[in-house]
Amino acid sequence: MAEIRMLTAEPSTARVFRRFWPSLRPHRAIMAGALLASVASTAAVVAIAPAIGWGVDAVTDGDRRQLWWAVMLLVALVLARMVLLRWSEVLLSDAGERTIRALRDLVVERLARAPLRFVEAHRTGDLLRRSTSEIADLTLFLRDQLPQLLSVGLTAVLTTAMLLVYSPLLSLLLIGLFLPAALAVLAWFNRAAPAAFGRQAAADATMTATFTETLTAHEALVAPGRPQEWVRRFRADNDRLLAASDRAVGTQSRLELFGLIEGVATAALLILSVWLVRDGRLGVGTVVVFVVATRNLFESMLALSGLAGQAQLARVGLARLVDLLAALPPADPDAPQRSGSELPARGDLVAQGLRFAYDEREDVVRDVSVAFPAGDRAGLVGVTGSGKTTLAKLLAGLYEPDAGTVRYGGVDLRAVPAHRVRERIVLIPQQVHLITGTLADNLALTPGAPARAAMERAVERLALGDWVARLPGGLDAPLGARGEKLSAGERQIVGLLRAALVDPPVLLLDEATADLDPDVAERLESAVERLRAGRTLIVIAHRPETIARLPRTVRIEAGRLR
Repeated sequence: MAEIRMLTAEPSTARVFRRFWPSLRPHRAIMAGALLASVASTAAVVAIAPAIGWGVDAVTDGDRRQLWWAVMLLVALVLARMVLLRWSEVLLSDAGERTIRALRDLVVERLARAPLRFVEAHRTGDLLRRSTSEIADLTLFLRDQLPQLLSVGLTAVLTTAMLLVYSPLLSLLLIGLFLPAALAVLAWFNRAAPAAFGRQAAADATMTATFTETLTAHEALVAPGRPQEWVRRFRADNDRLLAASDRAVGTQSRLELFGLIEGVATAALLILSVWLVRDGRLGVGTVVVFVVATRNLFESMLALSGLAGQAQLARVGLARLVDLLAALPPADPDAPQRSGSELPARGDLVAQGLRFAYDEREDVVRDVSVAFPAGDRAGLVGVTGSGKTTLAKLLAGLYEPDAGTVRYGGVDLRAVPAHRVRERIVLIPQQVHLITGTLADNLALTPGAPARAAMERAVERLALGDWVARLPGGLDAPLGARGEKLSAGERQIVGLLRAALVDPPVLLLDEATADLDPDVAERLESAVERLRAGRTLIVIAHRPETIARLPRTVRIEAGRLR
């Protein structure tokens, strides 16, 4: 079985920032400027405490000149802090927005080129969550929380360094009382955080997937009077998310112990400071510096504890996003090994020894060898579940076989860029997928971005002018959300128009004329007859009338030819 990289429900967060670093490289200059501005801004904040202490000493000594200098220094530090903080926030925000924009483009580009097999193997809601919500959460972190994280982290480091210079004795007391307890709390938090926040993200993705799937299947649930099934499934996933969120909140609450540690350390610091002042070994200004600076230090640590949970969420989301990017093929759609092969304008479509399975279970297609000469007109016939549609996707190059080859004009489809294969072989599925927009918007999805004149020629070529004219607006007619205003047969007409715009030498059609309105069915069959001229036509045939009109049929039973 050809390997498909499956996504991990709870990917590891180990070294995730290192794996993410290549995405930040283009913005290193902005990030460096933001970091320098943040360091300068934090240094200005830390310097406020010594300025206040200098002013207190000036008041104690009756030195007015020193007092004025202290006041001016304090004002300058406050103004510098405001300017530098704003500058660093702007630079970090700019770098974050650029990084996120590049990430969005990369994820969409890779998903658009992902093998159909990869997309079908995963829940739509999970892919949606990773490619939208995870990026949105990361955007919020980079824009709002990362600047705060850098600021408070630098404040803690610089404040500690400044306190060591002022009074090593008080600093060592503070470090001895605070640091071991703080590290123990952080270790306790970090031990449980990856699993807690990882399960919360996975539960959130599962709930999103369930909601997406049940919303898509809304009609199937409501029509038989079973809307409660939707509620039951959603409620079960929501309960699991609530339990995971409660665990994450419980893990986050461990950081609240910083408040208790702060109270104990501050009380001990004040008692020792008073004793040292009375003993004449410490000045009042130094005590003021320590009180103010220690307050800054503890506020920084408390802020860090609050941001730690957000940082962990961002870390988990980043790990899930990196996991998605690692599972998707590279952004370059034309890998070097595929760049040299071209498909001829016409040729035989030949499958040799095809084998395919969707998972580790039984093969869906087993040792199938079949040839369709250029200009052939044949049908794939078999009961539901026999493997007809899977074989058609293999012949169209939408699936890569686990064993065997599919060749067009003697060239293996795997050796050709995907967009070149689409120019030669087109499959119109039984359920033609449309986007929200006009008929012209949906036809524009055809490779090569056809002009409006080309669309009009395709309509005329298939004699569908009266059908288009009956739509309010013609080519500009809005088709509703995902084409809801069109019937199943009319969706097939749109698929045929797309094929006419490509004008491929091989057309595979999953016939969907059974149980359709006779007028639409007749239009479909007439359009197919006009489109098939001069090309190979392979029809997945369901109706006896269609099978009877085909010159030859290829019968499939349980994945084998009969």
